[in-house]
Amino acid sequence: MSLRFYLIVMEIFLITVLDYMMADNYYSLDVLYCLPVIQTARFSALQTSRYSDSQTPAVIAILCALTWSLAEAAVTWPHFPLSAFLLNAFTRAVTFTVIGRVITKLWKDKEYSRTDSLTGLGNRAEFIKRFEDTQSQSERSGKPYSLLSINIDHFRLLNDQYGHKIGDEALIILADTLRENSRRIDIASRMGSDEFVLLLLETNEESTEILTARIERAAKKKFNQKGWDISLSSGHVTEIGKKRGIDELLKTANEKMRLNSPGSDRPPFAGNGLTAF
Repeated sequence: MSLRFYLIVMEIFLITVLDYMMADNYYSLDVLYCLPVIQTARFSALQTSRYSDSQTPAVIAILCALTWSLAEAAVTWPHFPLSAFLLNAFTRAVTFTVIGRVITKLWKDKEYSRTDSLTGLGNRAEFIKRFEDTQSQSERSGKPYSLLSINIDHFRLLNDQYGHKIGDEALIILADTLRENSRRIDIASRMGSDEFVLLLLETNEESTEILTARIERAAKKKFNQKGWDISLSSGHVTEIGKKRGIDELLKTANEKMRLNSPGSDRPPFAGNGLTAF
């Protein structure tokens, strides 16, 4: 088990001890038992996939219910009725479990509303928000930022020939390549289908060209290892401040992509038995 789990267990027992010590003074810390449940639900939501569940919040919920009920019974032991203890522990366990599930769902909805479920990159909505923040930062600092637009050449043919499972694998490989070849401050997003963008903070045109070539080589190598005759098309634009909006910059980057596309002058899929439409 993780260190975080043990820290939360220690937190529960600390709340229990303090609650027991203050019981004779008519003070209660009972409401604090919600904190470990909420914390565990939040951590669980961030560490599991969208459609999977962890049992850790339920374990913490039951532990909170039991320790709370034990501390309550210990104040008047041995005169506290066993039936009351069992009923209190049960109802509190159910309540805490429900709270944990609700908090987990809320955090997952918040997290995955901004994330592409297949690749784990930000989605279009998240990218637009981050782009606006980047423009504002650039406006204040006077430093440039670059927008790199990337597509997979002949992605549709790959899907038709090998199926959507292979197509999804290619998208995941590209997403991983973008992560591996960018900085933590850069923003990689999937805009839809095989359309990806990479927002490079404080990056000029020359540096963007170098990074673009590195990404294309890395992706091509991975695709070749899979036996796929596909590659990337890309276009980029560098800007300072808010002179142009996101739609205009994306249009410029995509126009450059079409000019630079290696598939524009040759028939697609020369090898691997793949043919054009």
